[in-house]
Amino acid sequence: MRRSTFSPEPDCAIAQSLGVIGDGWELLIVRDLARGLSRFDELAGSLHISRKVLTERLNGLVDSRIVDKVAYQDRPTRYAYQLTPRGRALLPVLVALQDWGDRWLLGDGSLTGTNDADEPPAQRLHELVGQHVPRIALPSTAGTTVDILEAGSRTTVLFGYPATGRPTPLPDGWENIAGTTGCTLENRLFAGRYGEFTDQGIAVRGVSTQRPDEQQAFAEAEDIPHLLLSDLELELAAALRLPTFRAGGYERLKRVVLIVGADRVVQAVRYPVTDIAEAVDWAFRTA
Repeated sequence: MRRSTFSPEPDCAIAQSLGVIGDGWELLIVRDLARGLSRFDELAGSLHISRKVLTERLNGLVDSRIVDKVAYQDRPTRYAYQLTPRGRALLPVLVALQDWGDRWLLGDGSLTGTNDADEPPAQRLHELVGQHVPRIALPSTAGTTVDILEAGSRTTVLFGYPATGRPTPLPDGWENIAGTTGCTLENRLFAGRYGEFTDQGIAVRGVSTQRPDEQQAFAEAEDIPHLLLSDLELELAAALRLPTFRAGGYERLKRVVLIVGADRVVQAVRYPVTDIAEAVDWAFRTA
C-alpha cells in the first residue's frame, strides 16, 4: 500500500489530512472531478496515469468518503465518480494551492490581481476555449441558487471580478494590487448595455467571491439588472481553474470574461482584461 511508513500524529489535523489526501494523484483526481470529468477513461486521459494507479487512488478516495462511485451502466457495469460533500469541502484547498503555485512557483512572488498574456494563468484560461462547462449552481442576487449559465439564452457572458467596495469596504492597500480597481465600473458598463445584450439573446452574469448579501446590497444600490453570483465556496474557481489572489483574508477572482454557448462550451476568453470598457464591447461583439 502507498505511504506504508507514514504514521500521522493523532492530534494534528494537518497530519491526519495528509494521511487521507496527501498523495499528488489524489489531489489531481479531486481537481478533475471538480472540472466535471466523472468517468474512469476521462480521468485516465486527463491525468495520463496508469489504470492501475488510477484504480488504487479512486478506491482510496471512495474508502475515505471523498468520492462516491455510482453505476451508470449495466452489462457490463460501469461507474461514474463524483465528489461527496466531504470532497467538495476540499475545493478551497485546491484553489489555495493553485494560487500559491501561480504566485510563488510560476510567478515572481508578487501579489497581483491580473497576469501578463504570456504567463501560465492566462495560458490556462485560454485553453478553456472548446471545453465543456459543468453544471454549477451558485447563490444569486435573485435570492435563489441558479446555474451559472442562463437556460434559453443563445450565449452567456460570464464575467469574474475581484470585489466591489459597497457595502463592505475593500481591504487596506487594495488600490496597490494590480488589476483590482474597476469592479463597480465594470458592473455599471454591463448594466448600461443590458438591454442590448438581452435583445440579442445574450445573458450577462457577474461572479465574485463576495457573500450573497454583499452582492445584493451592491446590486440594489447600483440598480444592477444582471444577476451577480457568489462563488464564496470556490466551486466555479475550482471547476474552471480560474486564477485567484488572496486579499483581505480570502481568495478573490482575477478579472476575466468568458463567452459560453447554449451547449455549455466555452467560445471565447478575455484575459487579461486591461481595458474594462473595451472588454465589454468585445463581449457584445463576440457573443
